[in-house]
Amino acid sequence: MNRNYCQSRSIALRLAGKVPIVFLILSSIALTGCDRRDRSTLASPPPNPTPQAQKTAADPTIPNLGIPIDCELDRDCYIMHYVDRDPDPNEELDFNCGRQTYDTHKGTDFGIPDERAMAEGVAVLAAADGTVLRVRDGQPDRRATADQIEEVEAQQTECGNGMVIDHGNGWETQYCHLRNGSVAVQPGTQVKKGDVLGLVGLSGKTQFPHVHLSVRHNGEVVDPFVGDTQESGCQVTRNPMWDRPLAYDPTGLIRAGFSTVQPTFDDLWAGRFAETELSKDSPALIFWVHVYGVLKGDIQRFRMFDPTGREFLNQETEVEAPSRTWVGFVGKRNTADQPIIPGTWRGEYQLKRGDEVIVEVERSIEVK
Repeated sequence: MNRNYCQSRSIALRLAGKVPIVFLILSSIALTGCDRRDRSTLASPPPNPTPQAQKTAADPTIPNLGIPIDCELDRDCYIMHYVDRDPDPNEELDFNCGRQTYDTHKGTDFGIPDERAMAEGVAVLAAADGTVLRVRDGQPDRRATADQIEEVEAQQTECGNGMVIDHGNGWETQYCHLRNGSVAVQPGTQVKKGDVLGLVGLSGKTQFPHVHLSVRHNGEVVDPFVGDTQESGCQVTRNPMWDRPLAYDPTGLIRAGFSTVQPTFDDLWAGRFAETELSKDSPALIFWVHVYGVLKGDIQRFRMFDPTGREFLNQETEVEAPSRTWVGFVGKRNTADQPIIPGTWRGEYQLKRGDEVIVEVERSIEVK
């Protein structure tokens, strides 16, 4: 669920050395709920949290939550933001002492790759048995502009399309940003865990397709990765409410692929560049990646190979600033002297943090 609107930084083309054919573009684009650069608190990786006892709550009055989205985490969906557990204003801290959250964020954001996946339909699921209390539908789907952010704030419709479910004993869950016209329940509907509530969308105060899940007990926000506690911060005993172990993945891949033009942030969220074949007459061949949760000091490496297997690009750089979402790309211009020849072109990308490989991806494209 989004908080502030900020413009994404424009992407500038930079030649890699003096080579006129191969170019490198590395763009850091930040995203909270909407797009903004992370604060300086992200200048270096956060300290590892002190190990805490983790136990699943056995109290039958406490909901045992399923994930609120019909997808496989880390394959076709991901967690973009966690609950902000730092009580101080203008600071943010997630449950694992990381920074993949933003100030006052009150829920967990389960994201999908792009609007193309959204159009195909990804179901929002009831996290536990309960009774629907309130619903809203009819809000448009769009990546909100600054004016639209002001409008939804004035109308208090930041959640967009969604619903609140009562689970008894003071427990509620709220689901936000559902697709316009997809809400499948109404007040009074009795739901079972896993029932379809609607579809993931882009309604309300948001700039990427996702469902925001808030958990509350007696009106107070509860972090489902920690459980019901009056303690703030990340150095607390955890009693996670999930019905299965959920890995903490503050950095990961959203999408990767090839294009013939420089990809913009809007292009990637819209789902462009999903082609499996490109023309040999294309002006350029660009290999791009879209990831989340990069930190200053991370090392990224791009490699590209032509259809003969020749490696014509091998570039390693250090991330200069942290970002909650990040886009990078490299490529080759099509020239008479060095054309884009038919065949299978391949790109490889690796993101390392210290000695650990955080993201590793390979993509190929057929040129005809």
